[in-house]
Amino acid sequence: MTWGTSSSVPAAAAPAAIAIAMAPAGSELKLGKKVNEGKTKEVYELPDIPGCVLMQSKDQITAGNAARKDRMEGKAAISNTTTSCVFQLLQEAGIKTAFVRKHSDTAFIAAHCEMIPIEWVCRRIATGSFLKRNPGVKEGYKFYPPKIEMFFKDDANNDPQWSEEQLIEAKFSFAGLTIGQTEVDIMARSTQAIFEILEKSWQPQNCTLVDLKIEFGVNILTKEIVLADVIDNDSWRLWPSGDRSQQKDKQSYRDLKEVTPEALQMVKRNFEWVAERVELLLKTKSQGRVVVLMGSPSDLSHCEKIKKACATFGIPCELRVTSAHKGPDETLRIKAEYEGDGIPTVFVAVAGRSNGLGPVMSGNTAYPVVNCPPLSADWGAQDVWSSLRLPSGLGCPTTLSPEGAAQFAAQIFGLNNHLVWAKLRSSMLNTWISLKQADKKLRECTLCLTEVCETVFV
Repeated sequence: MTWGTSSSVPAAAAPAAIAIAMAPAGSELKLGKKVNEGKTKEVYELPDIPGCVLMQSKDQITAGNAARKDRMEGKAAISNTTTSCVFQLLQEAGIKTAFVRKHSDTAFIAAHCEMIPIEWVCRRIATGSFLKRNPGVKEGYKFYPPKIEMFFKDDANNDPQWSEEQLIEAKFSFAGLTIGQTEVDIMARSTQAIFEILEKSWQPQNCTLVDLKIEFGVNILTKEIVLADVIDNDSWRLWPSGDRSQQKDKQSYRDLKEVTPEALQMVKRNFEWVAERVELLLKTKSQGRVVVLMGSPSDLSHCEKIKKACATFGIPCELRVTSAHKGPDETLRIKAEYEGDGIPTVFVAVAGRSNGLGPVMSGNTAYPVVNCPPLSADWGAQDVWSSLRLPSGLGCPTTLSPEGAAQFAAQIFGLNNHLVWAKLRSSMLNTWISLKQADKKLRECTLCLTEVCETVFV
């Protein structure tokens, strides 16, 4: 099964990147053979963009594995808008996806993937089929952490639920990648992270993401697992104000006793409501910045590392030079300057030797202050105590890592900024995946070495 939907065109596909740059959104694309056709979309090869496909949505809505099927004019554009915004959000956060870019009102370009025939479902609230499969559980039961389930894509058997063991024992291989324990663990952990990012992103709009269904594929060029297919209003349950009676997702179509033109228009309005608001997921009303105060220009290289790390979280960062020992009045004037414009600010104090900068700032502002002293090899063990041993009444933590100081600030801003929070959550996931893959590679190398040794000594 090969049909696609990566955070960018892979480096191995340089011609694809050039072709996409030369083919602006909305321009005509040369379509190759149809790779696949589903109930709501068609997938075409793109001969002029190696390693990519075109995902073309249809004006069709279905339920119950197409037991109910209707044409809903405009649905293709609505679904494409929703998917493009969701994938852009996830991609900018750092999630690896097959999405490349939106091409037209009803289609987007994606990396060509061999799809893994598993639907991964993540649930925060018990509802729908979960209640049927788990009698005795009341609707509204909340899962902490969210519950992960998987279903094998098999329309003839109504997509049966599978266990991890079944998936591993199936010994699937896609684009040369065998799906084993490591790959299953990566997909499960990614499913939870993706759900939590979207859940957090809908909260500012007072919308509860109840559950989410996603699929993964193996990029045929990079041979890595990426989030693929689509995420549109068919893929989740979304309850404004946490109220099921206000549901705006496809469940409103499933619940229809009779599909009349009026009823279908109601469903379409729900889909349009989601498509309008999903674009807001890419924005945030919350502002914030980091102000790095250095005691000397000699600390600039240390501070530049903080600024660079802040940029990875999308946080503006300013650098200033001031000494709490040699110019306390100027230090407090700079502090007042940033307090006065109303923008939430985290101060990072960078001062070696005797650090008076962080404690002075902490004792004179209600904004967060974190010490990030550049310690010298000669006196660092002694100097650090001026950052750690503070007078009473001060709350000024210390981290020696410039990247750690930026992350501390990001965690503060992430409480009210879902875009920053998404980058933090994605970073956690990607760190975990890199460790998981490194462990797999090490075990494979050890196994190969053992086999070689056994062959030599036999």
